[in-house]
Amino acid sequence: MILDPSVFHCPTQIHMGAGVYKQLPRLLNEIGANRIFIGTDKAVESTDFFSRVRGQLDQTDMEYVIFTDIEPDPSVKTVNAGYKLCQDHGAAAMIAIGGGSTIDVCKAVGILSTNGGKISDYAGNHKFSIPPLPLLAVPTTAGTGSEVSGSCVITDTDNGVKMSIRHLTLNPARFAILDPLALATLPAHVAAHSGLDAFVHAFESFVSRRATLLTDSINLQAISLIAGNIRQFYANRENTEAGLRMLCGSTLAGIGFTHTGTGNIHCISRHIGARFHLSHGLSNAIMLPHVARFNGVACPEKYRQVAAAMGENTWGLSANEAVDRAVAAITRMCGDLDIPGGLRQLGAAKEDLVEIVERSFKENYNAWNPRHTSRKDFEELITAAY
Repeated sequence: MILDPSVFHCPTQIHMGAGVYKQLPRLLNEIGANRIFIGTDKAVESTDFFSRVRGQLDQTDMEYVIFTDIEPDPSVKTVNAGYKLCQDHGAAAMIAIGGGSTIDVCKAVGILSTNGGKISDYAGNHKFSIPPLPLLAVPTTAGTGSEVSGSCVITDTDNGVKMSIRHLTLNPARFAILDPLALATLPAHVAAHSGLDAFVHAFESFVSRRATLLTDSINLQAISLIAGNIRQFYANRENTEAGLRMLCGSTLAGIGFTHTGTGNIHCISRHIGARFHLSHGLSNAIMLPHVARFNGVACPEKYRQVAAAMGENTWGLSANEAVDRAVAAITRMCGDLDIPGGLRQLGAAKEDLVEIVERSFKENYNAWNPRHTSRKDFEELITAAY
């Protein structure tokens, strides 16, 4: 479910800048919480940044418990374990310090804490009505935009599917802390994959059939911020200026696609990721140039704006030339970030593609994707990415 195009809503209060993590105790006091559930993963827990956050909390009388058993593509089992710890502690608020998986787990735990039941009860659109526990999200990747998005994705390992739990007004975090100091120890490949995930959010939202004047403005700025800084950020995650711009671009893109939905890149990548055990960002990055080329004919003037936002000179170009310029810039960006040229390089077999084609077609993203896509189109797109 996407908001009516005439409505724009962002319930998250956003704090940004180097050292802004120091605001956490004040924000927790603002919501009256002194028993805190902290969700993270073991890698983030070992960082200097996490120690700094703990240092801030240790100067208060707040009691907190730390849950670190969060994996990529988190499972129902992980959510249940986090929920039990949160309940046992009697937490009144949560802090998520990590990437999209961590933030999504905390969202799911927050939903169960106030609504009860099983997380599978809430798969789909607006299946819960009681506000979750207040969440303060501190992203340690510049990619998912989960801190402001209306969804969280949890894997049902028993059935081999990813559940999307969506509520456009209740699921975003109460506060987002965009601190580039949190990105300093991010591995280079994660910086590339998550950064391209954010780019895809902005790009697909911009060309979506549900785009509006407001989302267009937000997404063009996100495209500009990400395309203009992702290479510097990839080269040096301690570059706080590039890191902050990437975080802001990712958050803007999260706001954008919450209102517009995404398109065929996401439609296909979710099945690629599940089948070949690839990160969501890498799956998106592999499909990005191919779907971008396919969709160009549907909205060439938007591609002209994408090319310009990426720093390309579009003066005097025809519509088709503008599309080619945008696709070339996107392809070059992926190459500069060492994205594999196709699924074959990641060990995929050609016979694996048949299932992905069928699953992608059945998703029916034609409500959002700018170009109508048939089963044959999906077959050609996915084969091209092989």
